[in-house]
Amino acid sequence: MEKKVKIGVFGAGRGKSMIKYCKNAPNAELVAICDWYVPQLEKRREESGEGIAFYTDFDEFLKHDMDAVVLSNYANEHAPYAIKAMKAGKHVISEVLPFCNMKQGVELIEAIEETGMIYSYAENYCYMPAPHEIRRLFRDGTLGEFEYGEGEYMHDCESIWPGCTYGRADHWRNQMSATFYCTHSIGPLIHIAGMRPVKVCGFEGTYSPKMQRMGAYAGHMAMIVITLENGAILKSIHGVGPSRNSVWYSCYGSKGRAESAREDAVEGNDYQGVQKLYLNADGVEGDNGTNVKAYEPKDALAENAVGFSHGGGDWFTMYNFCEKILGREAEIIDIYEACDMFLPGLIAYESILAGGVTMDVPDFRDKAQREIWRNNTACTFPEFAGDMLQPIYSKGNPVVPDEIREEQLKKFNEDRKYKY
Repeated sequence: MEKKVKIGVFGAGRGKSMIKYCKNAPNAELVAICDWYVPQLEKRREESGEGIAFYTDFDEFLKHDMDAVVLSNYANEHAPYAIKAMKAGKHVISEVLPFCNMKQGVELIEAIEETGMIYSYAENYCYMPAPHEIRRLFRDGTLGEFEYGEGEYMHDCESIWPGCTYGRADHWRNQMSATFYCTHSIGPLIHIAGMRPVKVCGFEGTYSPKMQRMGAYAGHMAMIVITLENGAILKSIHGVGPSRNSVWYSCYGSKGRAESAREDAVEGNDYQGVQKLYLNADGVEGDNGTNVKAYEPKDALAENAVGFSHGGGDWFTMYNFCEKILGREAEIIDIYEACDMFLPGLIAYESILAGGVTMDVPDFRDKAQREIWRNNTACTFPEFAGDMLQPIYSKGNPVVPDEIREEQLKKFNEDRKYKY
């Protein structure tokens, strides 16, 4: 029988997709689930078969006989738990985001380097059909040298916000800056280009009535402009408070352009736009051709990902992580590439607070550069910022009336779909 990676999932809510993967995977088996929220944990117990252990304490969970841990807990807490897991001898796949401030980032990288454990960043949007195909088109030379890219992750979250935040005023989603949750838009572009970001400039959207109704404090969206090491430019826009959804990518090379379909151009469920690609490339630099081809890209593994969340991306992140552990060829996002995807978001907020100036993006592969940021705890989360706490909105934290807080908690408590 083929060896399988023994998986433990920390976070029974977001982790539901990873639990689903393990049920029929040829390279993984689920052995344990951990969550502090007991109703959610009990729901997973009802759905699961025999032989799975359940924990509410992470330290006890880590003692279980398993090879790897899925971190699908709170996004601003991933780094401390990843470090603890790797020091306990477990490989780690971390949901978005990798860390919440520079100090955490330095400590996470050093833990990975010191323990030698495998760390994979689960930026699932990189594996959606269109952006993944664009990456292939640059790798095989069809599009030439990377020159410009745009990425959008605009998510109207108002209707799902009580469930996302558990109705809690102090939830990380309510406390994050507009630039924080950035790797769904930036990540695929970095993965496509295969280059490091060197400069960044940030722009913050307004604090809208919708954000106040949600009980959040940040601007409703952000735009980040990035310069890559070859001089190419990226534009990322993302936010949780726009009026409509958009997941879209467009990339220009020296030989042509490739882009996913706009969501308004297709019918169907979420992520239908990224199922389709428009390719305009004649394979010749300087030729203003009109050889437009529209198709739905599918690789040899695509059929396995049907029915998985985020356009199938959840299947690919888990599959590649397990293959890497088993010593086989795998396309994972390592910690250095994860930093290239996320550091522009952290630095972009520094840019906004400084009035929109362009700033350098550090290269955390370089130990000397890491040393500069070793004790920098600047972020918008009080439990991690210490005396470097930043305002959640650059113009000062807005006031959220108590009745809005009460309404969010009421919606969470009344609607059972939010709980599981």
